[in-house]
Amino acid sequence: MRIGILTSGGDCPGINATIRGVCKTAIHHYGMEVLGIHSGFQGLLDKDVEVFTDKSLSGLLNQGGTVLGTSREKPFKKKGVPADVNKPALIQQHIRELGIDCVVCIGGNGTQKTAAKFAAMGVNIVSVPKTIDNDIWGTDFSFGFDTAVTIATDAIDRLHSTASSHKRVMVIEVMGHKAGWIALYSGMAGGGDVILLPEIPYKLENIRETIMNRIKRGKPYSIVVVAEGIQTDGNRRAAEFIAQEIERETGLETRETVLGYIQRGGSPTPFDRNLSTRMGGHATELIANGEYGRMITLVGSEISSIPLEEVAGKLKLVTEEHDLVVQGRRMGICFG
Repeated sequence: MRIGILTSGGDCPGINATIRGVCKTAIHHYGMEVLGIHSGFQGLLDKDVEVFTDKSLSGLLNQGGTVLGTSREKPFKKKGVPADVNKPALIQQHIRELGIDCVVCIGGNGTQKTAAKFAAMGVNIVSVPKTIDNDIWGTDFSFGFDTAVTIATDAIDRLHSTASSHKRVMVIEVMGHKAGWIALYSGMAGGGDVILLPEIPYKLENIRETIMNRIKRGKPYSIVVVAEGIQTDGNRRAAEFIAQEIERETGLETRETVLGYIQRGGSPTPFDRNLSTRMGGHATELIANGEYGRMITLVGSEISSIPLEEVAGKLKLVTEEHDLVVQGRRMGICFG
């Protein structure tokens, strides 16, 4: 049996560990042949592939990024495509010509949606969820999230000393356009005093009151953690908007820090390495059993899978009832 593997969308710590988990299991345990597909779905359009061997998989476990390269090619989007080019049909043709029996897609929400469409066309597909945002529906955690939270938490820890020394309010912006998981987990782990998420509306007066009450209690500095996707005036990015509004509302010196792509780079944490390895191995097991059209999941401590059609088009968002939000409010943390 010959399988192909691709990575699509943004880079993320743990992709290479997943590639390694899929390929080593396929080669050593099942005797399969593995083709690495370069640059996501663009590689299937160009038939740009390489044969993976055990030697080519060495050193991947702790390596960031993706050795296959990635792209945001979305073959089912017709924007900018000549009328005579049917990308999905061409990809399906190339899969047949390359002799690929199943494609493993490693990617985020957009990739899961694309994979579901190919599965509906009859292409044998197994997907692995990848995103630092942790917003893919159906899995408790996706690899990359723990690494991003660890990086963000370390940054928050470092801001405490500066904030305390200068008696400032420090605003740190982390990734998360629609889902505030990184802000929630890093904000709680890093001792944030205000944590703002896209899912939970906020009022500036509540933030002001939280910060001023801290001063009355003898705490002259505050840490504010914001997800990049919170509501602003539309002209300023999240950290800039919140920092300027806090300074205007309180008169306190306020500084902003934007982590940006630092959260997506570098070596994955041990948790993400192990999660990637487990998910990759299970993806190969599904292929060996002829179970296609499924996405790998982590539910509790168990690795399993669900049909791709259940995942496509859905987002997993933070709710007011999440235990970290509930506990945070009990501890006096402002969520808006």
